[in-house]
Amino acid sequence: MFNARPDRFAPGDLLEVAGCAVRLKVDGRARRISLRVDAARREVIATAPSPRRLKDAVQFAASRADWISTALARLPEALAFEPGGVIEVLGRPCRLERTETRRGQALVDDGNLFLVAYGEGADFNRSAVRLLKGHALKVLAERTEAHAAALDQPLPVVSVTDTRSRWGSCTPARGLRAAGIRYSWRLILAPWEVMDYVAAHECAHLVHADHSARFWNVVRSLRPDMARQRAWLRAHGSRLHAFGR
Repeated sequence: MFNARPDRFAPGDLLEVAGCAVRLKVDGRARRISLRVDAARREVIATAPSPRRLKDAVQFAASRADWISTALARLPEALAFEPGGVIEVLGRPCRLERTETRRGQALVDDGNLFLVAYGEGADFNRSAVRLLKGHALKVLAERTEAHAAALDQPLPVVSVTDTRSRWGSCTPARGLRAAGIRYSWRLILAPWEVMDYVAAHECAHLVHADHSARFWNVVRSLRPDMARQRAWLRAHGSRLHAFGR
C-alpha cells in the first residue's frame, strides 16, 4: 500500500505521514508544491509541478504532518446507506427502506420521499447508490437542458460519475462531437439550489471555457444567488463524500 522506495517516487505513490495517507501527484500547471484533502478517499494529495520535484513534495508533506493529521481528523465519518436511515435528497428528507425483490427498487414520492433498495449490508448500500445515481442523472439532465436553452446553446451530453475534486466538468464541442458535461452524482444529496447552481456553472462553460469575469456574469444571470450556493459547497461539500462508503 505504501511506497517502499524512500528515495524514488512516482505519481500515484501512496505514503504514510503521521499515520495518514498521502498520495503523490504531478501537475504541470502547478507553480509550487501544494497539499489538499481528498475527502472521498480520505487522504491528502501532495502535488508537485514536475516528477523531479516529487521528493520535495514528500519533504513538504512531512513538514506539515500536524496539518495533515488535523485536516483528515476533521472529515465526517463514512456513512453507509442502511435500511431505516434517513438522508436528504435535494433538500428533502428521504427514508431508506429494503425491498425483498430487485423489481421493487425505486425512489418513491407520495408526498413523502422513500428510497427502496434491495439487499443487505454492502449490497443494500450499492443498490441505494445506483438508485441515487439514476435520479441524479435524470434531474441534472433536466436542469442542464433548461440552462443550455436559456443560453441558446446546443444540448451537451450529460453523465454522472463519482468525481473527487470537482462537482462538475465541461468538455467543449469539437467538430461533430457535442459538448459534454459530467457531474458528481453526490449533488443529489445537496439542496436543490446547490445542485442547480453547479448545473448553471457548467452550462456557463458552454459560453466561456475560462473563469473570467464574463463567465461569472453568465453564471450570475442563471443563478443570481450563486454566492450563497458556493458558500454551502465550501462549508458542507466534504460531508457529501462521506455517504455510501
